[in-house]
Amino acid sequence: MERVAIITGASRGIGRATAVRLARDFSGLVLVARTRETLTETAETVRAAGATPLLLVRDLRQPDAAGAVVAATLERFGRIDAVACIAGAVPQADMFALTDEQWDDGLALKFHSARRLTIAAWDALKATHGSVAMTSGTSAYTPKASVAAVGTINAAILALAKAFADRGIEDGVQVNTILPGSVMTDRRRTMLQGYADSRGLSLDTAIDRSAAEVGIARYGQPEDIANAIAFLFAAESHWITGTALRVDGGETKAL
Repeated sequence: MERVAIITGASRGIGRATAVRLARDFSGLVLVARTRETLTETAETVRAAGATPLLLVRDLRQPDAAGAVVAATLERFGRIDAVACIAGAVPQADMFALTDEQWDDGLALKFHSARRLTIAAWDALKATHGSVAMTSGTSAYTPKASVAAVGTINAAILALAKAFADRGIEDGVQVNTILPGSVMTDRRRTMLQGYADSRGLSLDTAIDRSAAEVGIARYGQPEDIANAIAFLFAAESHWITGTALRVDGGETKAL
């Protein structure tokens, strides 16, 4: 059966890995990001894996972007079976240093983009009994003053997805949240390079030491999160809804 998924933040990291993984399960993939060059690289990999990509260079912070993504998807493919809301790097700064503009930017790209896109796609998802996965993070459970916006916005996404899942029981739409732990993205690698430089360590040593400090055997890879999203989008998983799935290598020690 032909199936179509929308992936935001598809130009790199978890978004790109998710697009590549879903190319095995979906015939059409709508790839959304702000950077055309890296998005084109994702599209080439998706095409090589056997799926048909549709590239949409959009800034999801803009209120009209979500509707435009859905309209373009339906025009090209005629259906929507899944939406993976992955876009959204939240500013990492102390809560007393964060400006209103930084708060607004983080909310616009991660929270509001997921909210708007899910609403815009809802009728199409109802028609296919489709699925939504919103990316949050384990910091939703352990907010810290030093990265206040990250934990706060991630916690808000948990509540948002739970509310959508409640409506989805009646409408036949599955909605869940993925909570990645410490994943080795380009952003984290840059942070760890700074950690290494400040301590006179090699990057590999810094990675191993930092992983041990947070209580994991290794850092996660974007593919670890992509596989979890693919699991939730599988037909066999459709009764799982309103769930927050931690994918963190055991980093979260709480129940």
